[in-house]
Amino acid sequence: MVGVLGTGTMGDAMGDAMVRNIAAAGLGLRAWNRNRAAAEPLAALGAVVCDTPAEACRGADVVLTALLNEKVVADVMDQAHDGLGGRQVWVQTCTVFPDGRRGLAEQAARVSLAYVEAPLRGTKDPAVAGTLTIMAASPQQEVREEVRPVLEAVGIRTVWLDEVGQPSSLKLAYNAWVLATVEGIAESLTLADALGVDPRLVIDVIDGSGLSSPYVRTKGPKMIDDDLDTPSFPLDAAAKDAGLITDTARAACLHLGIAEVVPGRLRRAADDGLGRADVAATYRMSRQAAA
Repeated sequence: MVGVLGTGTMGDAMGDAMVRNIAAAGLGLRAWNRNRAAAEPLAALGAVVCDTPAEACRGADVVLTALLNEKVVADVMDQAHDGLGGRQVWVQTCTVFPDGRRGLAEQAARVSLAYVEAPLRGTKDPAVAGTLTIMAASPQQEVREEVRPVLEAVGIRTVWLDEVGQPSSLKLAYNAWVLATVEGIAESLTLADALGVDPRLVIDVIDGSGLSSPYVRTKGPKMIDDDLDTPSFPLDAAAKDAGLITDTARAACLHLGIAEVVPGRLRRAADDGLGRADVAATYRMSRQAAA
């Protein structure tokens, strides 16, 4: 039995898709969401939709949190306290700052939960397809085996690391590349347009180079067509991760270049009403600056 806390707070369709894949795997599901109406459709898949976090955790072998940030995760797990006990494993999927990683692990230890840190690589479409990559850590082999069916239900690959903290560090390093790529595409397209060159030719030229990728081929045309309001990775979530990247780098005495600029651009885009759009909506900010 899996108790899921949060069925839509990691970016709408992404959280919902993960929960649906757990239900489809026949693992048994109890689900809670702050907005119960968002979780109600899961009942048709056999899930027990619960009114409180504690109710969702009661009787679950694995508790999975799919929530927005460290503070929300900690608060919801406090609310779940009365439903926790026995031999349970907590799988925590939110990407958090180093201090947050330690704090959540300590919170798990206080209530005798085995703790698996497991941030995810992927966006809406991989979540729907069940092809996410999971970066996970637990020093206990038996715990890894216990959560394996759950991780296999939502992902196609699990990268196991030795220590709690390493998965979020790896996820932040990966997201630094993602955000630099998005910003790079946006600025290249904006520059071409300002110089009187069809931006689609930029994508065409990149496509014939060693730097081509499905990400460029997908995001570039969506930017040009302004097809950015349905998010695969919401800009608000990207802005949160961008801030974590710079904070973590500074804590490690690093001063990164592109990563220092991206959070400000994303925050300005969010302040401009684009927080619920795709992260690629940063292109709109580039175009405004060029106007």
